[in-house]
Amino acid sequence: MFKIGEFARFNRTTVKALRHYDALGLLQPGEVDAFTGYRYYTAEQMPRLSRILAMRDLGFSLEEIRLVLDRDPDAAGWSDLLAYKHAEIRAHLSAEQDRLARIEALMKRQERGGISVSQDVVVKKVDPVQVASIRAIIPDYGEQQPLWDEIFSWMERNHVKMAPPLTAVFFDIGYKDSQVDVEVACPIASTAPGAGRVVVRMLPGATEMATVVHTGPYESMPSTYAALMHWIEDNRYAIVGPNRELYWKTPGESADASEFVTEIQIPIVKREQTSTR
Repeated sequence: MFKIGEFARFNRTTVKALRHYDALGLLQPGEVDAFTGYRYYTAEQMPRLSRILAMRDLGFSLEEIRLVLDRDPDAAGWSDLLAYKHAEIRAHLSAEQDRLARIEALMKRQERGGISVSQDVVVKKVDPVQVASIRAIIPDYGEQQPLWDEIFSWMERNHVKMAPPLTAVFFDIGYKDSQVDVEVACPIASTAPGAGRVVVRMLPGATEMATVVHTGPYESMPSTYAALMHWIEDNRYAIVGPNRELYWKTPGESADASEFVTEIQIPIVKREQTSTR
């Protein structure tokens, strides 16, 4: 038998690791001295430890290793395990390569005197949400309030509860000085039949949405939009739908425009994934 230190040294691992494997039930000592508590291991335990170390080197978690050792898979089972780990590592590499590309794009942007807000762009999945909405052509971007008033009146009449944030969807391609095509949408926790211009529908989600949070007056949002558009271009994404603005803190909640909080969202896909390039 070998003392724990000897067994660790012979197998090029650490005493701490062996104690951890013991605690997890992965590799328990062949014998524990009842008086001293010293752990002793046998030569017959070396193959099991080798299997643990080899699987750790391949990227398997200790929980995965425990399940494998408990089940003792056959050759077909091992093939399935290796295929699973192969796919997992490839997905991880792809994600890391994408992250590396975003960092490199940001570094280049900073070298060119880029806008620091691009550091705060987050790509996330957005789920569909039930909304009460009105789509209309308005004179300019600041003329949304009459549409909101219609929705709020409908909600009050029908005892419908709101679930923030208020959302505006802009369907025009690019900025417009007038005749803005917009849908104002209020997420709702309960429902009722639409009436007049108010429609109850599901606002679609998106698998990948480039998002950035703008703090401050709406008049200063163009620079935030510009930074987000540069980020999309630098990171080889394509825009695949209308942009949205989510109003987390509005003039109704603060008289100080510097405290307004607006989240800008633009649905995207990697450029090589689009059908038209």
